[in-house]
Amino acid sequence: MERINRKKLLTMPIHIVSSRYGLPGLRELLSAEIEESERAEAFTDAERARIARAERLGSLLHAQDRRVSEPYANHLLRVAIRIIRRYQVSDTDVICAALLHDSVEDHPLDLAALATDAERERGPVPAALAVLERAFNPRVAELVGAVTNPAWDPARDAHTQYREHVAASLEHRPWARIVKLSDFTDNGVGLIHTEDEAMERRLAGKYAPLVPLMRDLAARPDTPLTDAVKAYIDDQLATAAERFTAILAEDAGNRPAIATV
Repeated sequence: MERINRKKLLTMPIHIVSSRYGLPGLRELLSAEIEESERAEAFTDAERARIARAERLGSLLHAQDRRVSEPYANHLLRVAIRIIRRYQVSDTDVICAALLHDSVEDHPLDLAALATDAERERGPVPAALAVLERAFNPRVAELVGAVTNPAWDPARDAHTQYREHVAASLEHRPWARIVKLSDFTDNGVGLIHTEDEAMERRLAGKYAPLVPLMRDLAARPDTPLTDAVKAYIDDQLATAAERFTAILAEDAGNRPAIATV
């Protein structure tokens, strides 16, 4: 990719960077956010190196994965960048967890291959989390574990189990809420950017019932975000709810007009 002016990147909406410049542009934007933005002073050189290491590992694990028409790693980077830029969070553990938030769920065996024999005996997911704990620290592993979906009971509705898991896992983990809120926003508000209508309807059905819970979790006093950021997130979730309603109410190809963000 031709080198982009970082100051320009820092003024662009995240999804525009994603659609215009792809994965290289998002990587450049992440670097700009932690090296040149107004938040840059919050990061030490060691913390920047750790974030870069988490990005490399997440991208490596998901190198063959795609989300419709884009590399899966785009999603990981957007989730992390949103946490820094929009949520005003400079906690390196949280940012690393954002870059790795799907690694254990999607690639437990790849990570478990790096575990000790004793760790592998506990199963792929515990072994994968043990690897992250050793590579980063226990808090990063705990945050990733909190947003990792468990195996579902095939006899029960998967969407119901998903909502129950999110509610239980995030009840007493306020910092993990930040990772999940950014992930949910990228998946929910970001539906407007997908060209796969079948996936759009499927995900709208999955995410729509979760909006009230996510709004509640964001607004809680112990969620470590400013009131202004909480208001911003609430607006984003309200927009997502409108889009879910429009998608699910689609009739004969006619969808109500909704402004984009």
